Amino acid sequence: MSNGYRGKVHKLGKNIDTDLIIPAQYLTTFDPTELAKHCLEPLKGNFQAQVKPGDFIVAAENFGCGSSREHAPLAIKGTGIKAVIASSFARIFYRNAINTGLLVVELPELVEETSDGDELEVLPEEGIIKNLTRGKSYQIPPLPAFIADIIAAGGLIEYVKKRKAAAKK
Repeated sequence: MSNGYRGKVHKLGKNIDTDLIIPAQYLTTFDPTELAKHCLEPLKGNFQAQVKPGDFIVAAENFGCGSSREHAPLAIKGTGIKAVIASSFARIFYRNAINTGLLVVELPELVEETSDGDELEVLPEEGIIKNLTRGKSYQIPPLPAFIADIIAAGGLIEYVKKRKAAAKK
């Protein structure tokens, strides 16, 4: 995994379901670049135009509820978002995010104390998230090594490809 990420917060509320993340009519592709064009469209219009690579989504509880489509984390990742930090996640979204290489962190305290537009620095290897706007730091539990490796590889498929290539040597 890289040393860390720095970007702006895009704050969302609770119960953001997969239909809000990527509406069903756009599920005709798995291309993150194409999906990103419609990410959060019902809530934020042209969300992709509002995001700079390295930004973060911060959301309240039950982020990613709804159907178990892999398209949702792919759409988020396609926008350039580096991590989603939420009070809680729907379990299937959480695992789909990891499988697609999107960092997800449950941290209710940060969610309560962070506003839209705040600047964050996320240091996953150190287990720290800093809200640079508010001068606060938050400890996050370290990721299990295999999950950190999956995210660093860019997702489960790339992780398996790298492991298979290494085993052939």
